[in-house]
Amino acid sequence: MGEEREGGGISGELGQLGAEDLQRLQAGLRQIRDLHDRMERLLEAVLAISSELELNAALRTIVEVSADLVDARYGALGVLNEEGQFSDLFTCGVSQEVYDAIGRMPTTHGLLGELVAHPRPMRVDDLTAHPEFRDFPEGHPVMRTLLGTPLLVRGTVYGNMYFADKRSGGPFTGDDERIIAALASAASVAIENARLYDRIRRSTEEFQRSLLPELPDLPGLHSCVRYRPSSSVPNIGGDWYDAIVLPDGAPCLMVGDVMGHDLRSATVMSQISNMLRVLAYEHCEPPSRILTRLDEVLHGLHGGPMATVLLARLEERTGEGWRMRWASAGHPPPLLVAAEGPARYLTVNGGHPLGVAPELPRPDHEQVIPTGSTLLVYTDGLVEDRAHDLGQGLASLARTAAELRHLPVEELCDRLLCHRGGGDFADDVALLAVRLAAPGDG
Repeated sequence: MGEEREGGGISGELGQLGAEDLQRLQAGLRQIRDLHDRMERLLEAVLAISSELELNAALRTIVEVSADLVDARYGALGVLNEEGQFSDLFTCGVSQEVYDAIGRMPTTHGLLGELVAHPRPMRVDDLTAHPEFRDFPEGHPVMRTLLGTPLLVRGTVYGNMYFADKRSGGPFTGDDERIIAALASAASVAIENARLYDRIRRSTEEFQRSLLPELPDLPGLHSCVRYRPSSSVPNIGGDWYDAIVLPDGAPCLMVGDVMGHDLRSATVMSQISNMLRVLAYEHCEPPSRILTRLDEVLHGLHGGPMATVLLARLEERTGEGWRMRWASAGHPPPLLVAAEGPARYLTVNGGHPLGVAPELPRPDHEQVIPTGSTLLVYTDGLVEDRAHDLGQGLASLARTAAELRHLPVEELCDRLLCHRGGGDFADDVALLAVRLAAPGDG
């Protein structure tokens, strides 16, 4: 009986299978293995997409990986704008000659229009037999099968993905549809996050700009201000600029930076800048004394927030220029760009920041600013970044400003903001530039 059991085991059962049964079993095992491999590749794709920070690169990866996983000859991912029209398209398997013949963007007619109007998965085994089919435009590849799915998050349609013609022939399958649905979810979340990021960035930048003043007409000066938010969210911070004409007629320049990079910093910035404006206008005192008064008020009312500030008065206009008197509360030095010669920093004892010890004295400084010179006061975001130390940033700004001194002051400011990193900043930047006119020039 033992021999009978041995002969009746698995080997015996396999021996009793017919050739057709064995082929079905082998086909089933191959299908399981193939599905396992596809799921493993799908997981790797999703992980790769999740680590991609740039939206366009992520969407290109999604459409390429999706086409590969479902063995599609052609693939596309279309992004819709808020009006429901295609605003961007990422494809694979489509040549430049096709784009030249039919254009880059698809239309929302025919089967693609159906996918937009009724955002649900679509599998079509014979395109030409579908009631919504429209003839292919001249130059378009002839396609026979289609697999499409919407890019959908919480009822909002961000676009769609669609694929045509399996390389191996035959129609798309339910497994293909499920794989594409998974990758469509990743694409939808990536687009939604990018748009949310952009809305936050624009809202915070608008709020920040609403806190900054418009410059008055400063007699004898050609002035320009620029503000650039940090390139990272929240792109809101505590940098500001200001300029007023004092009761004695002297232009007064102010620039400051509150420690921190959030909504509270912006609120404190608004409080400090408004206090400084009032104190400078009401008290005809040296700049150092104005900063000391400001520090005392801030300690009494707000507990002494940390900030750096530079305050300057332009006085005694003569044929040679203007006499500037200024004081600093730990702020980067002004940059003097004369009409000739190298640009130089007015490097002096910068004093201690606001919020440290209001009883400590701060020095005043004086400098004749020659007629035709340009004076730059700024916050440290203009000269600091992760790739360079402060000394390198200061040297770069001085070189660039000297090279561009011949430009109108507005263009000079724009070029200075782009001179490093293409205008992307790790910290927000406030820049105030004044060019000193000769007597009789305004």
